Amino acid sequence: MRKLFTLSALIVLLDQATKLAVKGFSLFGIHHDGMQRGQSIPVLGDFLHFTFVENPGMAFGLDFGMPLLLGLFSIGAAVLLVHLLRRSGNGKIGGFHFALAMILGGAVGNLIDRLFYGLFYGYAPLFKGKVVDFIDVDILDINFLGLTLDRFYIFNIADSAVSVGIVLLLIFYPKYQKQVEKEQEEKKRLEENDAKTESNLMTPHLYSETLIDEGSSLEQEEEAENVEDEPKQPSEANQDDDTRPSAKLESPPAESDSTRSDSDSTSSNAGSFDSFLFD
Repeated sequence: MRKLFTLSALIVLLDQATKLAVKGFSLFGIHHDGMQRGQSIPVLGDFLHFTFVENPGMAFGLDFGMPLLLGLFSIGAAVLLVHLLRRSGNGKIGGFHFALAMILGGAVGNLIDRLFYGLFYGYAPLFKGKVVDFIDVDILDINFLGLTLDRFYIFNIADSAVSVGIVLLLIFYPKYQKQVEKEQEEKKRLEENDAKTESNLMTPHLYSETLIDEGSSLEQEEEAENVEDEPKQPSEANQDDDTRPSAKLESPPAESDSTRSDSDSTSSNAGSFDSFLFD
């Protein structure tokens, strides 16, 4: 993530440094005259010139005559690019992310011109500054539908970053999209595995509770069957009656009348005998 924003910052610094060198500046006691507007300096023969021009429009000198709307659009685009970088730069960084970083750097570079150059150089209010262009490249002559072009549109470092970033975006976006889909599938698979793991962890617990409930039910059924199978024990009262000797066994046997008369006669005879002896 830091590398991406560092790349964007480097593009902005390089873009602004070259623009100030072309236009000139007077800052912190340092004065630089720069080039005259329309002046062209050959760099690589006739192929590459540094030609100083300004435009109030978009990249490559395109002008739609709405500087305020263009400035607001540039701010919105920059915010959107920052959001995309922060959102997509957490994973593996690839060509798609570098493309976004280059587009962001170019957009911010030209946005500074539109917002502040009018105020800084004292020729226009906020949002109405002009973008400095200076890279002038010779190309083959083009004649197409009445359009004749013998040199390419003059541009700057920010325009170059935006153009290269768009090309890289078209190249690497399909690969990035496949990577995103793969990561989403992997994330979904991991979530499913976590859900299965959690379910497996809960299953033994539920199974053990079921076994405990079944074991308790079996024990209760066995206890109930044992109670039904046991012989009924006599009550304590019945046990006392059975163990207590009956009255019939403890009381002496009743004497019959004949036995009682024999005993009486025996007693009387004994008395008569005693009286006979002592008389």
